[in-house]
Amino acid sequence: MVFRQRNSQRFEMDMSAAEVKRAASAQPQTPSVDPNGSEILVRCLQAENVRYLWGYPGGAVLYIYDALYKQDTIEHVLVRHEQAAIHAADGYARATGEVGVALVTSGPGVTNAVTGIATAYMDSIPMVIVTGQVPTPAIGLDAFQECDTVGITRPIVKHNFLVKDVRDLAMTMKKAFHIARTGRPGPVVVDIPKDVSLKTATFQYPDRVEMRSYNPVRKGHAGQIRKAVQLLLSAKRPYIYTGGGVILGDAAKELRELVDLLGYPCTNTLMGLGAMPATDPRFLGMLGMHGTYEANMSMQHCDVLLAVGARFDDRVIGNPKHFASVERKIVHVDIDPSSISKRVKVDIPIVGDVKDVLQEVIAQVREATLRPDAEALQGWWRQIDEWRARKCLSYRDSAEVIKPQMVVETLHRLTRGSDVYITSDVGQHQMWAAQYYGFDEPRRWINSGGLGTMGVGLPYAMGIKLAKPESDVFCITGEGSIQMCIQELSTCLQYKTPVKIISLNNRYLGMVRQWQQIDYGGRYSHSYMDALPDFVKLAEAYGHVGLKIEKPADVEPALREAIRLKDRTVFLDVRTDPTENVWPMVQAGKGISEMLLGSEDL
Repeated sequence: MVFRQRNSQRFEMDMSAAEVKRAASAQPQTPSVDPNGSEILVRCLQAENVRYLWGYPGGAVLYIYDALYKQDTIEHVLVRHEQAAIHAADGYARATGEVGVALVTSGPGVTNAVTGIATAYMDSIPMVIVTGQVPTPAIGLDAFQECDTVGITRPIVKHNFLVKDVRDLAMTMKKAFHIARTGRPGPVVVDIPKDVSLKTATFQYPDRVEMRSYNPVRKGHAGQIRKAVQLLLSAKRPYIYTGGGVILGDAAKELRELVDLLGYPCTNTLMGLGAMPATDPRFLGMLGMHGTYEANMSMQHCDVLLAVGARFDDRVIGNPKHFASVERKIVHVDIDPSSISKRVKVDIPIVGDVKDVLQEVIAQVREATLRPDAEALQGWWRQIDEWRARKCLSYRDSAEVIKPQMVVETLHRLTRGSDVYITSDVGQHQMWAAQYYGFDEPRRWINSGGLGTMGVGLPYAMGIKLAKPESDVFCITGEGSIQMCIQELSTCLQYKTPVKIISLNNRYLGMVRQWQQIDYGGRYSHSYMDALPDFVKLAEAYGHVGLKIEKPADVEPALREAIRLKDRTVFLDVRTDPTENVWPMVQAGKGISEMLLGSEDL
């Protein structure tokens, strides 16, 4: 009997998920006249052409999971932690421009998802997050796995809903997708109590939705655009500064056309990289705390600044008083009126969709009789070339120890011009990736900017690989960040998302160590990693390929091998120089032009 029982158990374990599903579906089903709330939810997602749904089941969402089981148009991806579900859906949204969708249960499912929701909110990523809730009669009674989802998420979402009546569910989902993808995009949470997911109602998905209290402006004010064009054409030291809004608004083509038309220098923020090709000589590199010398100096000394889809955040302009100490005229274009003059007073505000506004600016520039001052512009470029001559991104390479900058440069050289997406976590490796991998196209650089969330890199890569299965997806990370969601290596195996992980392992929480060196007298408080796992064995334990790289000469062969293994997830544990810092650097409280260019400036 024992022998037969063990064989039976092994047979059940060896059955594929599809076989189990077919066996279960062979049982007679009781048809219902009207769909229940869970079936309505699935139909809403199908109506929105949702292809992938990342999630993790629990008691409050079991009816929803039962409805998912009965359909085959939406692929559910079972992550190993709810935070990863949100990050993966987020990465999918960033790479495709579509709304990312995730599903988590009540209580700890929601609280585990909070970091991912806040990450998406800070970077204005269109998402719909469906959360389970305890039955409506139990709300407020401290029921098992209850939490106030609406209250907890209110500060970190564009909007949220608690659905108390199943008859409202379809319209609520329509509103959620509409709000998530229009205006300034952002995450929307839909909280569904368990009894609502079971009750039935007639289903009709609205063709369109009108919300009196929500009507984002798309077209910029014509008079303001005319003033902006006049100001731009009369500038002596013009500068174009663009952020993530240009990427999210799919306005890279218009930006490039405007730069071609005017011949003005341009910079991108961390979130805007790829809007202008890194290979374009008019692109001055990223600006900000770890931006290039020429980008930051041009920002400080221009006389007319065109800001598009950017928000003058603290990591870009440094000390606002220092930034305001030089007189300049500022034109600010943004879809969100609350972002304009929030940190920096501007002269010509233009509220509208950045793509539409740039198209109108281009049309008016073409029609204008006034032309840019060629002599003044030539002098401005001479000044910029002097700043460029500082070669602020140069570093001392080594034949003995691996420099992280060299790893990123080598990856760029091997993948340049091919179909590649780069994700990163947060820290020194993120800045090196931004500085040394030249992004020529938008939506190819996927990272957490506003919240600065460690652990996003691997889930981002998983989400992108599902969306873009023919593309190569590299996650540039550190040994600290990767351990925050490393369990998702299991998800990579199950769902066959062969991503390449490049861990720049310096045995430190690198950015923390750098700040402790510069601002805290070298007191490295809890920034050293004392007990790291064997990442090669760990990768292999999850069913993947692990490579350990300790010599500079082995970097390129290892990267070539990772690229060659198209159908395998590869983890490269690259042992880099633990003393290397990110330069340039603007210290907290300093002005944007008060940069440290290297250790000699300390």
